[in-house]
Amino acid sequence: MYLVESKIGAIFCMLLSLFFLGTWPAILAYLERRGRLPQHTYLDYAITNLLAAIFIALTLGEIGESKPGMPNFLTQLFQLPDNWPSACFAMAGGVALSVGNLSIQYAMALAGLSVVEVVSASITVVLGTTVNYFLDDRINKAEILFPGVGCFLIAVFLGSAVHKSNDSDNTAKLKNMDSKLEEEERKSDISASDGASAHKVPMDLEKANGSTKEPEFGTAKFLIQLEEKRSIKVFGRSIWIGLALTFFAGICYSFFSPLFNVATNDQFHRLKKGVPHLVVYTAFFYFSVSSFAIALILNVAFLFHPILGSPKSSFDAYFKDWNGRGWALLAGLLCGFGNGLQFMGGQAAGYAAADAVQALPLVSTFWGVVAFGEYRKSSRKTYTLLVSMLSMFIIAVAILMASSGRRKS
Repeated sequence: MYLVESKIGAIFCMLLSLFFLGTWPAILAYLERRGRLPQHTYLDYAITNLLAAIFIALTLGEIGESKPGMPNFLTQLFQLPDNWPSACFAMAGGVALSVGNLSIQYAMALAGLSVVEVVSASITVVLGTTVNYFLDDRINKAEILFPGVGCFLIAVFLGSAVHKSNDSDNTAKLKNMDSKLEEEERKSDISASDGASAHKVPMDLEKANGSTKEPEFGTAKFLIQLEEKRSIKVFGRSIWIGLALTFFAGICYSFFSPLFNVATNDQFHRLKKGVPHLVVYTAFFYFSVSSFAIALILNVAFLFHPILGSPKSSFDAYFKDWNGRGWALLAGLLCGFGNGLQFMGGQAAGYAAADAVQALPLVSTFWGVVAFGEYRKSSRKTYTLLVSMLSMFIIAVAILMASSGRRKS
């Protein structure tokens, strides 16, 4: 069994995990903006997410022979009658993560990729990292760790302010466009009354009044075209729905890492004397199985009883929907490997320090701005808040990684 034992190795795992975990939400947001039903996307994502965990367990978890107190994955898998309390903690963590990810999928449509990732990740760090610090017997440096947590807390409020400011900017753009349309209609009426042609050329909102040129990112025409394509309609919805889903997801995320921590280190002493603690790979397998199970149950229900006004679907429609399936499967792999790397690094350097991967909004915001045109043509106030929010994240991730300790054998 391969184990990450050095601080450098743990930090490498965290950085790679940071990239993976920051990219998969962008893929889900991309598919929703193209009109793919979120139920279809999440079912595909859940399948490869589980396969990634199985692959990690059967490779890294089976390298070499078992060590005293640390059996290989398959050996420990058959010891479930002895270690079932730890397995239950791992599965509870998987349920928390899956519900959080599912909430995030809908929140991103309503509040935007960048803000949702920032606020949910910040809540995760503020609550989850604090719990992990005490669970890990304080192996992380408190005088470094908690200032980093404070930076994430500031980012929560900045993220909410960014979302509110950007929503006001978009509302102003749409009102300005309505005013221009009314002005054009008024001028057309005056021309008709002066003997000019009474034929009015209707404005094509998608093609900029007949032009084949795509609307620019951030313009009112771009926002209208996006609304027409996407599977979750956002116009007319309160901004607080998106923020409420985001806060709920953040609370769910706050539980999954501490629960996984307890599953692998048995801080509550639920295992009988002499029973080995769950190794990372076995715990990750149980974690991923429960995550897949809850995702399957909820999304099958959402096929027939969708939320937030999404269209109904069916099993037949899901199996025939290959538009974007490859991207959804890739998102599941990225999330699965990202979570596995986070847990491997956390077992070596402390789960509180491993929560530095919650700075994934740095990656998600990059994709949001570059690929989706978020915050293009926004106000100076929105840009100032966005830069301040990202600055807090850069400072926070550096501080959390600096707090890394080394778990005692």
